[in-house]
Amino acid sequence: MSRLTDATSRRRLLGALGAVGVSSLAGCTALVTGGGGGEFDVGMTAAAFTPPQLTVQVGEEVVWHNTSARGHTVTAYENAIPEEADYFASGGFDSESTARDAWRERLGGKIDSGESFRYTFEVPGRYDYVCLPHEPGGMVGSVVVEE
Repeated sequence: MSRLTDATSRRRLLGALGAVGVSSLAGCTALVTGGGGGEFDVGMTAAAFTPPQLTVQVGEEVVWHNTSARGHTVTAYENAIPEEADYFASGGFDSESTARDAWRERLGGKIDSGESFRYTFEVPGRYDYVCLPHEPGGMVGSVVVEE
């Protein structure tokens, strides 16, 4: 298979693959939006990021899209991102502890069904992240940023 270099083509491919994965989840009411709502890099199914690991280039934007009926977050593990990198989390929090507190207090950072979160990676390295409400079930992912 040839390497996809066009971000739009990659997003379409990942969206289609996400749709296949989502449709195979028994009992899940997840929907994959298309057309006007819909190109993304990482889908959020009922209990997983799809794909769980993504490789991008420095300066590339990653789009996470909630394809399930459950609320999710994208929350970086503060100690598992490059030292020079800015912290990221849905809800715009500037630290992991602030994001966790906001989730516990008022569901801060929640990405509802059909909504997306975007982040542009400017520093090479590995970025590990989690969905706070589904962390106990292992809903974690990573983005590897290359030069």
